[in-house]
Amino acid sequence: MPEMPAMIVAVLMGMLLGGVFFGGLWWTVRKGLSPSQGASGAAFWFLGSFLIRTTVTVGGFYLVGRGDWHRMIGCLAGFLLGRLVVVRLTRRHTGKGAALEC
Repeated sequence: MPEMPAMIVAVLMGMLLGGVFFGGLWWTVRKGLSPSQGASGAAFWFLGSFLIRTTVTVGGFYLVGRGDWHRMIGCLAGFLLGRLVVVRLTRRHTGKGAALEC
């Protein structure tokens, strides 16, 4: 079972990546749809956030996986757990109907 510590790290890193990705998405939607943003300002926030979040997430998966599909699956599981955590936290912060619903 020497792979167990590597899997635990992969799941934890996946949770971190999921938190960054979906937390960043929540923050971007709130910032981009604020009344102070014009149409071009909102487009800038959404496009910039998408590029940064995707780059960080794909790079993180690449570094965590290191060519091993077991670690990649562990990272994916952690990523999905991170999404659940962000949805719960944002639902608590903004009310029941305003959380990320997918």
